[in-house]
Amino acid sequence: MADKIIGRMCRGFPERFVGVGMPWWNRRPGTRAHWVLEPLIGVGPLRFGMSPDQVATALDGAVAHVSQGLGSGIGWGRYGDWGLTAVYGEDSGLVAVAVDAMDGPLVRLRDVELIARVPSEVRSDIHDLARREGASVRVNRSGDPEVEAWGVSMGTALELGLSPEGYMQRQDAMITDALFVSPELAADPYGAEPVIRWWDVREREPNAGAWPVKTEGERPRWDWTPLESIGPLRFGMSPSQVAAALNEQPAARHGRYPYGEPWEGPGEWILHGDRFDTTGVTAHYSCGRGWPPVLGAVTVHGRTGPQVEFDGIRLIGMPVSAVDAALTQHVEDSGRRLVIGCDGDLGPGGLQMYVRATRAGDVAVSEARFCGAEWEDHG
Repeated sequence: MADKIIGRMCRGFPERFVGVGMPWWNRRPGTRAHWVLEPLIGVGPLRFGMSPDQVATALDGAVAHVSQGLGSGIGWGRYGDWGLTAVYGEDSGLVAVAVDAMDGPLVRLRDVELIARVPSEVRSDIHDLARREGASVRVNRSGDPEVEAWGVSMGTALELGLSPEGYMQRQDAMITDALFVSPELAADPYGAEPVIRWWDVREREPNAGAWPVKTEGERPRWDWTPLESIGPLRFGMSPSQVAAALNEQPAARHGRYPYGEPWEGPGEWILHGDRFDTTGVTAHYSCGRGWPPVLGAVTVHGRTGPQVEFDGIRLIGMPVSAVDAALTQHVEDSGRRLVIGCDGDLGPGGLQMYVRATRAGDVAVSEARFCGAEWEDHG
């Protein structure tokens, strides 16, 4: 099997997730650190206001293996051996600590364990504690609890495991992670500088805290011709042709202005993608300076998108582990290679299709990205 597995480039993969899910491979059970949160003051041995050198010392000399602007003012450093990211403000003082679900310290607030638990159970415990302390709980952009009085913003990540052969494999459960911030960021933890430079949540679809999933009977069936088309959409279409084919206007559009690099120069806004909520898909466009956007890939949403099959395998809205197992078996039976992406998404080699995982409350369901021949998918 090992000779049939290949990886994909990770360029463009969100910095927030670089290195996530790696140290736990070799970590013995029970070796995760246990930390206590002191709201708006610090977490574990870390105190808000610490310099990067002081943070490294508090973490037993840990090195930030992935960082940006570390020690030069606003910046961040990822300490993979500890499963956390430290974010620093203008004076290089610590203002936020993000703790990973899979391998970060297990953080406790009063009698509530916050990390690596079932999201709905943590949400219930947080509401109970907030009532006892007279604190207000709101819903953050990811649909999870956020408490300004504690400087806490909860989140989730897909649970990972190891196969009997020692390969990483995706589970069907979501588990909790968290961002802990200093007082000046508590009013809007993910929306405030400098956190937003580390991870810009504005690029993600907001969730009000509900994750309805369409039944199989509610989903239309789409055909897929690898490298050419998916449903009524053909790769190479213009954005207006995509909207016409779906008979729907986009609910949201994502793009950017040119960065001002010599090869781009000043210019108009560049469209990268359109999200169509009624159909349940996102259109991704290839584009550039002097090059109008054309359809390069389509993500079919796991909770709401149409059903698509590959070799009898239902790809959308299914338990992620079941789809991964079916694709792996297909590779064994067909002699194809299995492509594994940066966040563990799987696909049969040469077909430019990648099965992804999306949250549906406490669990994850499958979705998929279908790409044209020239599309380079990086997560």
